[in-house]
Amino acid sequence: MHFDDRVVDSEFAIGTPKKLMEDQALVLKRGDTFGVFNPAGDVDARLRPAEGLFRADTRFLSRFRFLLGRTEPLLLSSHLGGLEAGASIDLTNVDLPEGNGRLPLSSRTIHVLRKKRMYDGGFREELRLHNYGSETVVLDCTFLFEADFADVFEVRGKGRSKRGRLRKPRIRPSTVTLGYQGVDGVERTTRLVFSPTPTELGAKAVRYDFPLQVGGEQKIEIDVECFAQPEPKLFIRSMPSRTKKREGHLRRYLGQAAIRTSDEHIQEWIDQARADLEMLVTPTREGLYPFAGVPWFSAVFGRDGILTALQYLWLDPHLAQGVLRFLAAHQAKGEEEGKILHEMRQGEMAATGEVPFGLYYGSIDATPLFVFLAGALYARTGDKRMVERLWPHIDLALRWMETRGDRDGDGFLEYARPPKGQGLWNQGWKDSDDAIFHADGRIAEGPIALCEVQGYAYAAWESAALLARVLEKFEAAREMQRKAEWLRQRFEEKFWCEELGTYALALDGNKEPCRVAASNAGHALFSGIASPHRARRVAELLLGPRFFSGWGIRTLAEGSPRYNPMSYHNGSVWPHDNSLIALGLARYGLSAELRKLAEGLFCALDYLEDHRLPELFCGFPRRPASAPVRYPIACRPQGWASGSLFALLAACLGIRFHAEVEEIRFEKPVLPIQVEDLLLHGLTLKKSSVDVLFRSHIRDVAMNVVRRRGGVSVVLVS
Repeated sequence: MHFDDRVVDSEFAIGTPKKLMEDQALVLKRGDTFGVFNPAGDVDARLRPAEGLFRADTRFLSRFRFLLGRTEPLLLSSHLGGLEAGASIDLTNVDLPEGNGRLPLSSRTIHVLRKKRMYDGGFREELRLHNYGSETVVLDCTFLFEADFADVFEVRGKGRSKRGRLRKPRIRPSTVTLGYQGVDGVERTTRLVFSPTPTELGAKAVRYDFPLQVGGEQKIEIDVECFAQPEPKLFIRSMPSRTKKREGHLRRYLGQAAIRTSDEHIQEWIDQARADLEMLVTPTREGLYPFAGVPWFSAVFGRDGILTALQYLWLDPHLAQGVLRFLAAHQAKGEEEGKILHEMRQGEMAATGEVPFGLYYGSIDATPLFVFLAGALYARTGDKRMVERLWPHIDLALRWMETRGDRDGDGFLEYARPPKGQGLWNQGWKDSDDAIFHADGRIAEGPIALCEVQGYAYAAWESAALLARVLEKFEAAREMQRKAEWLRQRFEEKFWCEELGTYALALDGNKEPCRVAASNAGHALFSGIASPHRARRVAELLLGPRFFSGWGIRTLAEGSPRYNPMSYHNGSVWPHDNSLIALGLARYGLSAELRKLAEGLFCALDYLEDHRLPELFCGFPRRPASAPVRYPIACRPQGWASGSLFALLAACLGIRFHAEVEEIRFEKPVLPIQVEDLLLHGLTLKKSSVDVLFRSHIRDVAMNVVRRRGGVSVVLVS
């Protein structure tokens, strides 16, 4: 079959060089600053382009290498420190010959403990060198450093015709300052501070030369700090003295409810997912916001933030509150008034317009999802004041949905494709240029009405109706409910494809359905727009052999046009996609399908080296004794991938909150075969909290309320 290849990978797509970063790279983040280091703690962007210290979409450090005796030391081990945003690395020397008046040094004589700790605006490095040899040695320790001040889009592979000017380094006895004047007029600066005062300090290297007695120890500290003048909008400076306060803040909110299990491996997965989410959460002036993922998407994304907050909402609502406040504060004005932000970038290329993502509103789904999240937050908390605060923004979002969002007045949300270079070609979550197509492989012509987006719109109208009733706007509530039901009927009429047994991927600009079996249809279960009998058929298809790889549901059915298990959106497995489908399966009571999906994803976690769900992995069928095949440039960690484990557990437990009557319901709970017991500790509703224990039996799951504080009722529906 010959495909229409007029549309190829977007100019904003991420390139795939041979070695982007190490497989076991150390990824650290604090606030709007993150670092990508190799397992030894070094940075060398010339060898591995993704490495560096980044802040506000700029790389402030592109080289940072430690040499012992002017030679790379031997790596013994390295590990991350969870919420502490730190890493510990053990190194030792290799055999070093005599020279320059020094005696030869046998390997494994010197132990180096290298600790890194991130803070908002930089990181602190501490080295402790210990002599385990039998005689005093004179050590030569060198750090090589550079700052290229590359924009993150440059790092991703987008070319530039013009760059700013590197400043002459300023060198003092213990500090060196590297500077760059950007095309956008912003002065960006990297300052390295060394303690104790080094033996020699230059523009690209620092050297320490000192004796180390038998059993002796030497400590070296380095601070690397990033500055910009004027500061980007989201800069929230939190130097090391404020780090502990911020950690307590995050623990108080994101750690409010705990999940415990007797299985140590599963507990590690849960703890890793929470640590990753805590790493990605960034304080803003409006509250906490989860950045989308490191390294490529360490920024505000509307869709990602909303869905991550939804995934975590059952455990704690504070993240959803921060997301809604932030997006409300940055809601579009002018022609697109009411539309919700897709992406906010603060780098040089965004400021100069070389990429259109400074304040970018190019997503069709963030606006209905915003309203959906507001409704879900109220159901979770019963917070009427939050509804009152958000209502003007909800009203604007609904107005946008009915006007600019529905370009031809047919009731469906659709997007037109922008001129080249002015934004994303596709504006749903599958935003690759070749993601939306017809059954013969032809790229669909716009405007495009996506399957899943109509479900989000349905959920938005239902949520708006709920919130209108809370505010005693009863006539408006009835009209909103009517719109939801009308949309549901229209969706069934126009999107259902009997021959496929699922909903069409999209409608094109001529209202012709894209008769392609894709995972998008699973989101119709998540939103509730699917009719019950068709929801079952969709579920059977998604858990069948064409979609289910053994690890999870593919984005596209095997054998479809453009199917490629190594592609970004046309055959890969995305954990967040699977988690939303899991919530949909739970919504429709499809327990067998839910269990199968959960067990597949849990098996994937067991095989993945770091027991962390990545942004995506390849869609190849599961093979005995083999791990899921990695996607080479997937973000790890990524917000909605980290949130997927929590959404999956929520789906398995069938948890529902009814804050107005202070009730928590567990509807038809199931547990994957890997989970024998699960304890929810400190699960809150309003001013009450409960501890609930679940145990898996052969035919069902038993529930026991271990402890109750306050008047909340807990109901099991079997």
